[in-house]
Amino acid sequence: MTNQFVTFEFAKVAIFAIALMGLNLLTGYSGQISLGNGAFMAVGGYTTAILVQRTGIPYWTTIPVAALVAGGFGFVIGIPALRLTGVYLALATFALALSVPPVLNHYDTFTGGHGGIVMPAVLPPFSLDLSQEQWLYYMDSGIALLLFVFAWGVVRSRTGRAFMAIRDSETAATASGISLAYYKTLAFGLSAAYAGVAGSLLAIATSYLNPDTFGLSLSLALLVGVVIGGLGLDFGAVFGSLFVVWLPYYAEKASGLHIGALSFAGKPDIFYGALLIVILFFAPNGAAGLLQRAWRWYLHRRTAVRSPLPEPVAER
Repeated sequence: MTNQFVTFEFAKVAIFAIALMGLNLLTGYSGQISLGNGAFMAVGGYTTAILVQRTGIPYWTTIPVAALVAGGFGFVIGIPALRLTGVYLALATFALALSVPPVLNHYDTFTGGHGGIVMPAVLPPFSLDLSQEQWLYYMDSGIALLLFVFAWGVVRSRTGRAFMAIRDSETAATASGISLAYYKTLAFGLSAAYAGVAGSLLAIATSYLNPDTFGLSLSLALLVGVVIGGLGLDFGAVFGSLFVVWLPYYAEKASGLHIGALSFAGKPDIFYGALLIVILFFAPNGAAGLLQRAWRWYLHRRTAVRSPLPEPVAER
């Protein structure tokens, strides 16, 4: 692996961390299962690509626009989703993810169809002495940090408490005076806005988009990533994005592995799936949950070691 490749992949880690933060707000905190966040990434990505290609405006100015457009789309999708919960909501968003590539191919006047949209390569501003990959890494990581702080604040605000109340019991939340319609659609809108930013940054990083970029596999990878990282945990998105970006690479590398008569040669998906099962078995609460438990165990042991033993009582 070259330094440029590693730097670019870690820029993608920051991008997918943003998408997973949004999905964590929706699924981890408000309890609404979504298999369609790849569609919201597509909205953000194509908003940036079309604006840059057709108007020539600077790429960085399109990022907030992509967030607003995708967030509005998510808010609209969230309205009919109010009537759905659990597996029915998952199936509805699954259908949304399935529809994205055909729709993008159909409106090829705007999206470029199968040929996609080619954007100008991103150059570091102000003549900074950075490579393209380094600049993408710093920019994406900075935006991810800002959005992490925002999500952290949302979770600890009245809105976050309402999300968690709805997740735990919609009946109890309604009895407490929480508006299900408002907070559930708000969760969809916030999640979609985060996905829109991620899609915009992905378009900027790759300088090229086509409908296959946002296929069903992307939405599934996002859901798997947020589960592996840790649902409803602050740093779950970070660990999940490392999984989404790097595990397929190492699965491909390990596809030539032989264990006795068992061979993974040419079968990276088998290795990927087997490793996923192992991770879920040993860390059902995700990587962040596993580290959280390990930290608590360490603190408990440290406290136990430091606590003085009681002095024996002398017998009379």
